[in-house]
Amino acid sequence: MKLHHSPASPYVRKVMACAIARGIEDRIELVATNPHVSPEDLLATNPLSKIPCLVTDDGTPVFDSPVICEYLDTIGEANSLFPTSGTHNWLRVSTMHALADGIMDAAVARRMLGGQPVEAYLARQKAAIERGLAVLEAAPPHGLSDIGAIAAGCALGYLDFRFAHEPWREAHPRLAAWFAEVSKLPPLARTAPPAA
Repeated sequence: MKLHHSPASPYVRKVMACAIARGIEDRIELVATNPHVSPEDLLATNPLSKIPCLVTDDGTPVFDSPVICEYLDTIGEANSLFPTSGTHNWLRVSTMHALADGIMDAAVARRMLGGQPVEAYLARQKAAIERGLAVLEAAPPHGLSDIGAIAAGCALGYLDFRFAHEPWREAHPRLAAWFAEVSKLPPLARTAPPAA
């Protein structure tokens, strides 16, 4: 496996800590990557130009850090780092994971905005959205039967809500058609943000 990484990333650290806890760190080849310059080899596996990004032995890209950690938890013989879903322990551990990721998200955002012009940071985020939309256009979800499809619908709805002045549908007709259909379904229809 290959892992696009930077030793300064707290998300990379979390992934590597999981690999070490599972006893599989020797199965991971580290690929030094600067996501801020959006290198082609990273974009080929993660259109969001974010690290960490794991590439499995069969070439499958895996991102973001929570998904990578869950994947690594299926490899090796060590005790699972993820309790069985539905248990009280699962709820406690999953909530702590989300809390810790939220702290890292806020800290990284503070660092990014403190270390470069705001315009450069915003341009990088916009480019990540555009590449992500292109990936979804190439293979739109089907219905709303899984968390990936629900998350995609919520992401598109947020773009409409906060960035309506940047229309995305014309360049992504297949995705737009899917979103038009699923927006009528209760999970998205009943959770739509208020009209401006």
